Amino acid sequence: MEPILNKDQIAELLEGIKSGKVSTDLMGDDPSVDSANVTPLNLFKMAHSSDKQQRIPNLDIILDNFASNFGITLTNQLQRTVTLTRTGIDSLEFQEYLLSQKEAGAIGVLNMEPLKNGALMVLNSELCFSLIEVMLGAATEMSPLHLDRKPTTIELNVLKSIMLKACEDIDKSMEQVVELESSIVKVESNSRLVSIAEPDADILAGHFQIKVGNLTGSFDLVFPVATLDPLREELRDLLTVKTVRQSGWYDILIEEINKMSTNVIALSGTITLPVHKVMKFKEGDILNIDYDPNSPLKILIEENLKFFAIPGTISGMKAIHLTGVYDQGE
Repeated sequence: MEPILNKDQIAELLEGIKSGKVSTDLMGDDPSVDSANVTPLNLFKMAHSSDKQQRIPNLDIILDNFASNFGITLTNQLQRTVTLTRTGIDSLEFQEYLLSQKEAGAIGVLNMEPLKNGALMVLNSELCFSLIEVMLGAATEMSPLHLDRKPTTIELNVLKSIMLKACEDIDKSMEQVVELESSIVKVESNSRLVSIAEPDADILAGHFQIKVGNLTGSFDLVFPVATLDPLREELRDLLTVKTVRQSGWYDILIEEINKMSTNVIALSGTITLPVHKVMKFKEGDILNIDYDPNSPLKILIEENLKFFAIPGTISGMKAIHLTGVYDQGE
């Protein structure tokens, strides 16, 4: 541990600095001064980026759910084993993202009703051409295609069918949060024609990797923060008991429980007797019960007191009229 200067030493040091006897310049050529190379760190930008991600909680769960569903969809559509994994989520400005997509092959513009702004599905060039070859019957053992051109209009229309399937899986992955009706507005190969937000708008880009045999490629789902902001609270509650209760299983169980039959007993009174007296009962015996004809009947649901009622008749048939609900606090 470095020694701590006392009061007199501190005063002497300050006096030396003021008089110029002690230099405060550490950038000189003094070989005795140790220095290290450092990289500037913009704390404000880091905090801003972290804040953007925190504003959309549990987005990773939604994207993982999408990856699972879309992987199954592609396996069924291509009749090949498809592995789809999420590789990360980045937060950056929209213009910055578009400038980084120099190898983008096909960009689908998604309309996500009832959400505004929509989203983008961006397939890199290698993935575009590989998927087209597989859809046209090529073997998955082929080498990845590296074509120095953009997909043609016909090729973009072929890829649109895959993007439409992706829309269905996006809706499915979001159904616990919001009911979406996603669709493809258009498919472009020029990033300048897919402006869904202002250049400096914040976006969240989910990165995925697809593997079909020896063929691999990557694609992104890009959401403006403004698109997901209205769902912030719902996404935050995604893993709470409240949300779990709203799942499909909850609805099924409630529906089946409502169909179950139960016993309803109108109880006028009770009597407690030892077993040996019960064994001696015979026809004609009269049993006195603790029952006041002017007091309401007790209505039991599966032997649990729930209501009070008075007896009567309707159309010559016996009936009861509920007069109150049993309060366990009474």
